[in-house]
Amino acid sequence: MADGLTNAAPAVSTRPVVSAMSITRRYGEGESAVDALRGVALEVMSGELTSVMGPSGSGKSTLMHILAGLDRPTQGTVEIAGNDITQMNDNELTLLRREHIGFIFQFFNLLPMLSAEENILLPLSLAGEKPDTEWVDELIGKVGLADRREHRPSELSGGQQQRVAIARSLVTRPTVLFADEPTGNLDSTTSDEILQLLRGSVDDYGQTIVMVTHDAGAAAVADRTMFLADGLLVKDLGRSSSSQVLAAMNDIQTAAAR
Repeated sequence: MADGLTNAAPAVSTRPVVSAMSITRRYGEGESAVDALRGVALEVMSGELTSVMGPSGSGKSTLMHILAGLDRPTQGTVEIAGNDITQMNDNELTLLRREHIGFIFQFFNLLPMLSAEENILLPLSLAGEKPDTEWVDELIGKVGLADRREHRPSELSGGQQQRVAIARSLVTRPTVLFADEPTGNLDSTTSDEILQLLRGSVDDYGQTIVMVTHDAGAAAVADRTMFLADGLLVKDLGRSSSSQVLAAMNDIQTAAAR
């Protein structure tokens, strides 16, 4: 079992890796229109793990997809590593995502016909890049898959599949990694192990992570938790315990019910 990533941590930059200004997202038109986001502004700093929480329908998944360039805002701008992605065409966005963005999906999204190692190397294969063998070996070892490299997803547990997904997202050394409910389909023990891997990638490699979660325990490993409600950013907490995160969520839900 992997204990986390253990290289010496690089210095953390003070510049934002991700910034969003006045982000709105409207679906539909006229009386049937739904405003998923209503003017969200935020900055994500380099080398931090930021969690995003909120009630169901608050807009957190929509926000993540827009920040990652998987969806476009109705209005507003998003910058990744100083690049305004809202002005890019599809080809430019594809190239930027290859260079700067990693993504961990709740349902793993592994290709069943590929081995664990082949799934991990997929982003490099798609980009036509040769893998750094030393880095790949280190990464596979650190996520605890050294003895599962040749196994296909059907031969792996849910936790092992998520470890493959984490290694796949890190193999390109992305500027920012987005994680969409990365522990949503895992038991509590495996969830804790996955969260420690994510925390370790921040502490030991200086990775920047934005994680959408509904789990206060997951948010408690983050350096910062942002709360959305009804399409707005309503609270921004620094490093907090799970009980503090739960209290903040209760306050937000109570206010929404009034």
